[in-house]
Amino acid sequence: MARAATTTDAFNAVAEPRRRQILDLLAQGERPVNDLVAMLGLAQPQVSKHLRVLREVDLVRVRDEGRQRLYRLNAEPLRPIHDWLSKYEQAWNERFDLMDTILAELNEEDSHGDD
Repeated sequence: MARAATTTDAFNAVAEPRRRQILDLLAQGERPVNDLVAMLGLAQPQVSKHLRVLREVDLVRVRDEGRQRLYRLNAEPLRPIHDWLSKYEQAWNERFDLMDTILAELNEEDSHGDD
C-alpha cells in the first residue's frame, strides 16, 4: 500500500517532527521565514518546503508585509487530531485516577506503619 502524501491532511502533515516545531513556534505568534530558519537551525529551503506542506493543509497562513512574508498558525485543521486524541484522554485519566488511589493507599499504609 502506498504511503499517503504528507499534504492530504493535518495528521500526515504533523507526522514530521520539524513541521511540529514550526507549528509550535507559530503558536507563539506570526513570524517571517528568516526567524524560523534561525530558530530551527535549518537551511531556508528546508523551512520553506515544510511551510509549503503546512500551507497546503491550511495549518499555516501567509501574508505579505512589504518585502516580507509573515507566517501564522491556523489551528482549525488540528481539530480532527484533537477530537481523535480526546477519545483516549478518558482512558489516560482513568489510569491516572487509579494511580492516585494506589498512591494514596500506600501513603496511608506508610503513615499507619509509623505508629
